Order: sequence, then structure tokens, then C-alpha cells
Amino acid sequence: MRRRSLLHLAGATLASALFHHTSAEANMNTQTHPYVGMWVTEDGHVRHELLTNGRYDEARGARKSAYQGRYAVTGNHIDYWDDTGFTADGNFIDGVLHHGGMILYREP
Repeated sequence: MRRRSLLHLAGATLASALFHHTSAEANMNTQTHPYVGMWVTEDGHVRHELLTNGRYDEARGARKSAYQGRYAVTGNHIDYWDDTGFTADGNFIDGVLHHGGMILYREP
């Protein structure tokens, strides 16, 4: 009986931790920030959209949704986690996004 109680307690603790983690992540993703929107390279080849739900969608040339994943902004720094497992980051400097050797400008 004691073993069953310990297993139940462990399961309840794990479920609670997962609930709080996903709730915190959901709250973080639904918060908007001034960088949400479309960012484009000067030649228009790369179009990088930061969505309000904490996801991004990047097009390259004629290839729509070439990369998709989630992102998080801390101050002027952005971290990306691509759905395929690739990670990247960048910085917003004077209203310009510097990411992966590219410079992207806010699309009006």
C-alpha cells in the first residue's frame, strides 16, 4: 500500500510540474512585444515573420515556410528553436534584426 501511495504522489507531482511549465510557456507565448511582425532582408529574399503566439515563420525566395518554430525575446536578444531541432539567435540593434549573418528590416 505504501508503494502505491508513493507512486501516486510522484505521479501527481510530475503532473503538477508539467501543468505549471506548460501554463507558464503558454502565458509567455501569448504576450506581445514590439518586435512582432514581418522582418525582411534588403533584397526581399528572406522574410521572417514573428507571430504573436511565440512562433515564427520564415520564407526564403519562392519557398514559403522554409523554417518554422518558436522564439523568445529577452530585451533586445532573440532565441529561435526550429521545429526540426535547429537553434539560432539574433539581436535587435537600432530597429534592425541581426540574425544568422543577415540584416533584416521591419516591414511597415
